[in-house]
Amino acid sequence: MNTPKRPISFKRYTGHYRRRYLLPAGFLLASFLLMILPLEGWVASVKAVLAYVFIPQVRASHSTVQYAQGVSQTVQELLRAHQENDQLKQQIQATQLLSAQAQEILAENQRLTGLLKLDVSHPWKGVWAKVAYREPTQWNSVVLDKGSADGIKPRSAVIAMQEGQEGLAGVVVEVTENTSKVLLVQDEDFSAAVQLGRGGETGLLVGDGPRPVQIKYVPLLSNVQKGDPVYTSSASSVFPAGILVGQVHAVRKPDSFQTALTVEVNPQVPSSAVREVFVILEN
Repeated sequence: MNTPKRPISFKRYTGHYRRRYLLPAGFLLASFLLMILPLEGWVASVKAVLAYVFIPQVRASHSTVQYAQGVSQTVQELLRAHQENDQLKQQIQATQLLSAQAQEILAENQRLTGLLKLDVSHPWKGVWAKVAYREPTQWNSVVLDKGSADGIKPRSAVIAMQEGQEGLAGVVVEVTENTSKVLLVQDEDFSAAVQLGRGGETGLLVGDGPRPVQIKYVPLLSNVQKGDPVYTSSASSVFPAGILVGQVHAVRKPDSFQTALTVEVNPQVPSSAVREVFVILEN
């Protein structure tokens, strides 16, 4: 059974009409008034509020601006953090460099303190010199910062300190007015007459590059043992007697046809350890 529709009253119709047309008309009138009024004081504030509330594009742009401001601030903070990180890295590198320099100076002072003992323990006359540079292709030779102007001559013996003990470093082979070239003990062209400290056996010391140096022509029946000291011999025409050369590292067993031992020696002053030297001017 269909329910009869209630007739629409005149008051209800007119109220609905007013709400439908009068409210938009009032909004349009208010907007027109705000547009023509000067942008000063409360008018500007009201216009901004209404535009933000009723215009979605304004709200969206406002949100975008806020987001962009946040991104810009974050980027600036990241850039500042990156810059501070670079500065800290530079400070750390500078600190490490200063630490390395301080350790090198300390090591040099210790070496020089040891070298000063030579003046007391030995009557040799000579001059102190520093290694000026090394030739990459001739690692077992060095160039000193002193030469003939300081009294250095070819065939002058050179000693150095290692672990508080002086040892044979090499021999001068070339001299200019202000520089000297030293052939170190480990060079394959180096040779010197030496004597074993415990038994007194003699032989010829020769360099062998990166390997331990060797003593040749040691008598076959000699009692040579590992750790025996080796000194320069009085039979040498270049080196004063009694300079420590190194310690015996090993003794090679001779083949059936050999009549002498070959003794391997660890040098007291390895080539890589030569920094400051004492050049003996007179034997």
